[in-house]
Amino acid sequence: MSPSAPPAVLVTIPISHYCERARWALDRAQVRYRERAHLQLVHRIAVRRAGGGSTVPVLVTGDGVLSDSAEIVDYADARARPGRGLYPYDPDLAAETRALESDFSTRLGPHGRRWMYDGLRGRRDLAMAYAGTGAPAWQRRALPLAYPAIAYLIDRRFDITPATAAESELEVRAVLDAVSARLGDGRPYLMGDCFTAADLTFAALAAPVLMPSRYSVPLPQLDELPAAMAATVRELRAHPAGAHALAMFRHERR
Repeated sequence: MSPSAPPAVLVTIPISHYCERARWALDRAQVRYRERAHLQLVHRIAVRRAGGGSTVPVLVTGDGVLSDSAEIVDYADARARPGRGLYPYDPDLAAETRALESDFSTRLGPHGRRWMYDGLRGRRDLAMAYAGTGAPAWQRRALPLAYPAIAYLIDRRFDITPATAAESELEVRAVLDAVSARLGDGRPYLMGDCFTAADLTFAALAAPVLMPSRYSVPLPQLDELPAAMAATVRELRAHPAGAHALAMFRHERR
């Protein structure tokens, strides 16, 4: 992108971990963009107007519209300065990185989100405090009235029940165990000695079960969460893979 070109536009639900994945990649590559944040449900109108489908993030650039966080990571990588790229130069290692990303995106991302929503069920206070961060004022004002409908539709959209949430917790733990095994040889990053899109994607998509303090928007912290949920978050933060994700936020998310 030319320095004189207008910045890209990133359409988001600010609290979304897939949107955090996109923001992190763009920030690391120093791609100029403006974020247009929306609440759940309202985001669908903005996404369609931007040329996307029904999900966020969507990145509108001078070259076209990207409607998936994986595409946005690729876009950022292609524009990163030397040493700031997100994929190894070796084609086989790059393919392995993408395979890890895909696994995190299809397993950790949705299952962590389902577990988190179930754990916060009925916590209207936390929804009011955190869900509207960055959204237009009119959307924040409408949130108290829209909250029951949003909660109902989220439950339906993601099939959230105590039983499915329990299954999702097991899947999250399986992913974290696999990451821990990969890091077991002492490597500092998932692909060895360098931070890659695999570390970025893992850390971003683990956010619903870790509630990292260095997330781009504020997240509920341990003393605000229901006691059982807080105990699990505390346990997963101490897990070697959870500790790796939090370290990525501390040292690589700037």
